[in-house]
Amino acid sequence: MKLQMPAIQKENAVKKRGVIKDFFRALGPGLITGASDDDPSGIATYTVTGAKYGYSFLWAALVTFPMMSAVQYLCAKIAIVYKKSLCQIISERYPKPIVQVVVWSLLIANVLNAGANIAAVSAGIHLLIPGPQALFSILVGIFVLVFQFVGSYERISSVFKWLTLALFAYIGTAFFIKIDTAAVISSTFIPKLEATSDYCAALVAILGTTISPYLFFWQSQQEAANGKPIKPFGFSSAAKLAVRKEDEKRIGNAVIDVNTGMLLSNVVMYFIILVSAATLHSAGKYEINTAADAAAALTPLAGPMASALFAVGIIGSGLLSIPVLTFSAAGAFCQAFNWRDGLTCPPYKAKQYYVILSLSTLVAVLIAELKVSPIAFLFWSAVINGILAPPLLLIIMLISNDKQVSKEQPNGTLVNSLGWLTTVVMALAVIALVISSL
Repeated sequence: MKLQMPAIQKENAVKKRGVIKDFFRALGPGLITGASDDDPSGIATYTVTGAKYGYSFLWAALVTFPMMSAVQYLCAKIAIVYKKSLCQIISERYPKPIVQVVVWSLLIANVLNAGANIAAVSAGIHLLIPGPQALFSILVGIFVLVFQFVGSYERISSVFKWLTLALFAYIGTAFFIKIDTAAVISSTFIPKLEATSDYCAALVAILGTTISPYLFFWQSQQEAANGKPIKPFGFSSAAKLAVRKEDEKRIGNAVIDVNTGMLLSNVVMYFIILVSAATLHSAGKYEINTAADAAAALTPLAGPMASALFAVGIIGSGLLSIPVLTFSAAGAFCQAFNWRDGLTCPPYKAKQYYVILSLSTLVAVLIAELKVSPIAFLFWSAVINGILAPPLLLIIMLISNDKQVSKEQPNGTLVNSLGWLTTVVMALAVIALVISSL
């Protein structure tokens, strides 16, 4: 005799399955953005700060989570309401000199960051396969370029996102090492600030690699590409209402999507700093110069396989983030000048886009060939992003509080306050860096 499930239990089970399905359906650009945020630049920055300053920067993971979530949500919302990317809106609303400064700054910063990431991926490959890193950098550049022409980011992310799971080894390592619990709790909730140029540089680097300018543009480009264009004429009240309801649904999904991506990103960030502090800093290894130095943090968990585990994580995160850097830069450049971009057009219809994409990748490879420590390179590329972020954040806040956006989908007090707070905090960090350096 089969036992029948009561009707109420059946209904509850169906509701639970529906909630779970809705949750995973909502995940998209925000989750990819979160995964891309833990790129080699982020891994290097968190490892360097953990090794040099111990647990002192753990509070940054807690503080930056609501800040980065608010900013990425606003970028998504702007694109959903306007049905345009951030760069398209900037080009329509601001004088040409400002637009050119924005796109050229983004292009230069992204190419430098892509070059640093290519160098990091080649260093990761070198940990697995002994050989010339210069050759590995060229091969990585060729692979990324070919994939950008004949593949799609969805395909490359579906493969390499699994490699980034190796970064969760930092969470596992935390259970195999001796941790000063009192210091961890104190450093997590009480910021310890220093008025030195090195400390300010580390702070700007953490903010720059966590709240990265290229992610602002990538998020908005993805949301704009996924949106349905509004018909310019004959748009009835019923059609407007339908669009508004669709926007509300997409904005609701963006909240889930962005917060999930940013939470995963910051959990990994927290544990990279914690493990680096408990292993490298505690052992007196305060300076990190090579990928092998950084990989040593995973030794308590992986033993002799620490280098391989670190290599897999940095290769996966690098190959996820490099296309985001080049795509977002080329896309922003084309959108600013009303050229067709390759996110929606094949190469023969978007020639300017693919020329910029090719040149960006080529220059990034040449940068990766420079005789510079990959770890130092990654750290200072994060600092550059931190310096570039405040003026872009100011523009984002002004656009998101524009009457058109506030009329259709007004910002909540919390998200608006967090957006302005992020802008002020990042600007003050840059000012502190300049003053302390002088």
